[in-house]
Amino acid sequence: MKKSRFLSTLVVVLTLAVALVGCANTSAPKSTNSASAKKDFKVGLVTDVGGLNDHSFNFLANKGLEKAASDLGITKGVVESKQMTDYETNLTRFAQDKYNLVIAVGFLMQDAVEKVSKEYPNTKFMIIDSEVTDRPNVASAMFKTEQCGYLVGVMAGLMEKTPGIPNALGKNTVGVVGGMKIPPVDDYIAGFIQGAKSVNSDIKVNLNYTNKFDDPALGKQTALSQIANGADIVFPVAGGTGTGVIDAAKQKNVYAIGVDADQNYMAPETVMTSALKGMDTATYDIIKDTMDGKFKSGDVYFDLSNNGVGFATPIKAVPKDVVDKVNDVAQQIKDGKIKVSNKMPAGF
Repeated sequence: MKKSRFLSTLVVVLTLAVALVGCANTSAPKSTNSASAKKDFKVGLVTDVGGLNDHSFNFLANKGLEKAASDLGITKGVVESKQMTDYETNLTRFAQDKYNLVIAVGFLMQDAVEKVSKEYPNTKFMIIDSEVTDRPNVASAMFKTEQCGYLVGVMAGLMEKTPGIPNALGKNTVGVVGGMKIPPVDDYIAGFIQGAKSVNSDIKVNLNYTNKFDDPALGKQTALSQIANGADIVFPVAGGTGTGVIDAAKQKNVYAIGVDADQNYMAPETVMTSALKGMDTATYDIIKDTMDGKFKSGDVYFDLSNNGVGFATPIKAVPKDVVDKVNDVAQQIKDGKIKVSNKMPAGF
């Protein structure tokens, strides 16, 4: 009887011990699995034809991806498109390789994203600068760049009216070089023209499109022609082509306004400010949301109100009263007192 009770007690103790060991062991793999899950979360980025060295939108999107890899521990992949026919192939490659999120950089990739996202419904996609609203697995990062275009336009218009500014200002003429006549380009330009004319109704705006985002030599040639025709401020909205515009401004000792990123480092005495587009922030945020199970399809907007667009700190040659005026206009846009349209003004 005693022996039977002893054996029963021993069985209970051993059972509890095994259970406790099992419970203790479940906590360790969780930490390992969490780290593994982050590493196993794969994000692929497909560039537009401008490539990573465009100092502009591809560069910024990749910057956001790099930050996600550093901060969140994800696995990243990048492929540069050499021509527009590469878009579908490159997007498909990441989807076939079971990437959790595939990022398409640029409006020109819309058709490819619509097709590939339909073929791979279990893969999440993000496209920058284009609206794909009928796919539950596609997030569209949209930027109200007409707002930051307006701000740098105000600065350009005021600089043309300010006496005594160096670098040949005073011709009351500015040049704008667009990459292609597509909405993400024209949104910037529409805002710029409105902003410049809001403070300087007589200002002349020379506008040319290169139809290229990856041709600095063509950008330089176009800008040199504009400068020869009186432009003493040039504003490129042309990806990698715009680097040639900045080079032309530096060569001819006039001013340039950068785009997308703060491009002052390319010519510190020439680039007086830049219209900023937070594609790095948008890329990082959507990656993180997707990791956290908070992926949201459809349009995700970035504007002045959430610091999605803005303008870079101007150089010292820009007078304080001009900077103060631009800051005041920015606040009025945030407050809804100034409405900026993304429609091109009549005549352009």
